[in-house]
Amino acid sequence: MRDRRPPGAALLMAALNLRLTVAAVPPVLNQVRHTTGLSSAGAGLLTATPVLCFGLVALASPRLIRRFSMGPLLSLTLLAVIGGAAVRLVPDVSALFLGTILLGSGIAVGNVLIPGLIKRDFPRQRVLMTALYSVALSGGASVTAGFTVPIEHALGAGWRLTVALWGVPAILAVLLWTPHVREESARGAVPEGTPVAGLWRDRLAWSVTGFMGLQSFGFYALLSWLPTIAEAHGFSPSHAGLLLSMASLAGMLGAFLAPSFERRLRRAGVAVVLCILLCAAGYTGLLLAPRTGTLLWCLLFGFGQGAPLALALGYIVARAPDSRHAAQLSTMAQSGGYLIASAAPFAMGALHGATGDWDAPIILLLVSLVPMLFTGLAASRDRHILAPANP
Repeated sequence: MRDRRPPGAALLMAALNLRLTVAAVPPVLNQVRHTTGLSSAGAGLLTATPVLCFGLVALASPRLIRRFSMGPLLSLTLLAVIGGAAVRLVPDVSALFLGTILLGSGIAVGNVLIPGLIKRDFPRQRVLMTALYSVALSGGASVTAGFTVPIEHALGAGWRLTVALWGVPAILAVLLWTPHVREESARGAVPEGTPVAGLWRDRLAWSVTGFMGLQSFGFYALLSWLPTIAEAHGFSPSHAGLLLSMASLAGMLGAFLAPSFERRLRRAGVAVVLCILLCAAGYTGLLLAPRTGTLLWCLLFGFGQGAPLALALGYIVARAPDSRHAAQLSTMAQSGGYLIASAAPFAMGALHGATGDWDAPIILLLVSLVPMLFTGLAASRDRHILAPANP
């Protein structure tokens, strides 16, 4: 019988586009503020908008999955990313927010879909595919952070066109993915979007959600503001973007290594503790010595943020007994988790606006590591959600 499973490359190409357009704004955020007149809090709201969409729109994913099924729905999410990137070309601040909401909504659904698709289509390769999925997310942020400003300078076309160009890879992803989902409706069995009773009362599910949200809190805080922080300490925009790119590259390495490293440990929670320590070291360095050793601090917290992303996504897949539960747990973890994370860019900007420096925002990141530790240790326990009903 012919294998109807879509190739992993097509799924990973789709995953790459779940961060490209989001990470395009931070490297040029100072230009955006100058052009649009946004305050620090307003700029924080702009960078928080896609993450807020990740949390709110994810709640609609089960109903959309029941309507379209997972494979075709992923194609629609990519089209939303393309449309949102195009809308941001319009020279108006409301269009900037509208386009960000549109692409953020598409990405929100894609965030939910891919863990379920990995559980369904790659059950034997779930650890590798989850690691590669994490690498694709970190890689998308790294590429955008490192190349946005150089591309803008090379084209001489301004930040709007440069930011919009990051929607082009989503067109390629649609072309690669869509041909493999024409037989989706014939896959069969239990509807993938059928609600799972009791999930929102399950402690393990809440631990996975909390860990997902708190690791994303630190990631999106620095994705949004690291270039601005670096520029405030005397780095050029290109150098500031490069620092974010290097942090994201370190995150890619952490995301790739973390799942296999965790499997070799007798206690999975050790990996969580190590990630927390790396983040703490990087944040502390950025707080105490922002001008010296900056690259080292970025590499430390970059690795420390990338590894928990892979662990959190792995817990979504591993703590679910089947693809239906994985999709539902993904909905819960992504919605609740990203609602937590959406507070980070705005809180960082508001604290900076209130204090005039970056010490208080970085201290906030250090404090967030405490609940992240406890939720991560709980989520790392090797069992399924709703264990009595699904032994």
